[in-house]
Amino acid sequence: MNQIHTKCLIIGSGPAGFTAAIYTSRANMKPLVYAGHQPGGQLTITTEVENFPGYHEGVTGTQLMADLEKQAARFGADIRQGIITSVDFSQHPLRAIADDNTEITADTVIISTGATARYLGLPDEERYKGMGVSACATCDGFFYRRKRVAVVGGGDTACEEALYLSNIASEVFLIVRKDYLRASKVMQRRVEEKANITVLFNTNTIGLYGDDYLEGAQLVEFASTDKERVYNLPVDGFFLAIGHKPATDIFRPWIELDEAGYIKTEGQSTRTNVAGVFAAGDVADPNYRQAITAAGSGCKAALDAERYLTEQGG
Repeated sequence: MNQIHTKCLIIGSGPAGFTAAIYTSRANMKPLVYAGHQPGGQLTITTEVENFPGYHEGVTGTQLMADLEKQAARFGADIRQGIITSVDFSQHPLRAIADDNTEITADTVIISTGATARYLGLPDEERYKGMGVSACATCDGFFYRRKRVAVVGGGDTACEEALYLSNIASEVFLIVRKDYLRASKVMQRRVEEKANITVLFNTNTIGLYGDDYLEGAQLVEFASTDKERVYNLPVDGFFLAIGHKPATDIFRPWIELDEAGYIKTEGQSTRTNVAGVFAAGDVADPNYRQAITAAGSGCKAALDAERYLTEQGG
């Protein structure tokens, strides 16, 4: 087994991980980055990013992540394509095992493994991902100005997405599998008051259709009852709002998580309950989930890690 020691191990990439790598590299911490099997994270499957500062004409998610990775590498970050399969935060130095059979000891660890959107599990979702299917209205809503869109979900997040889209799209359909909304009363009221939002209760999505791009969703109303009705709903955009799953499974024995599995951090910092371990990006953010906020938290994590090392005399 290969063995390596680093002042800072960054687990994961994306805007948070690569920004942390830029800052820790410039602080001469010589970070080791395990970027995952999909370096750049969720943004690499996003077609166009128009809300990241500095790209006035927009940029593809893949290009944005490539630019951040190159910037981190320029300052000396050791970036490896692979994953960390297990960690041991019971003592210092902190320990981790990678899938390339490398054992890493680290003075600090920054976790930036992100969170993935939950999908319905339809084969068509993958086919139209980035071509009409999205899990982020804030990211992609702009592309559906004056068009028809659908949002799947019945909680606060789904209602927030529908309300956001209602100010952009011509029509919004909120697809709810139950006969009621799980969202808070105030969110329910706001949805009810929006003239261009139609709530489809007792409805499930069973398929999507279209040639090169999404053209609509196949729905079933009152499934498995004598009132069952299958029909097609023409829409240009189909937004999933049924939750996210943070990538925190390997950290559960050591790191304090909230009830949804997101990493808890202390106050306004990126510190976790384990000294020397910090969290940045969507893995610790159930609220915003934006590239720019992830990048900002990556900066904070790097500064927190640097200060920790200074306090420890490192």
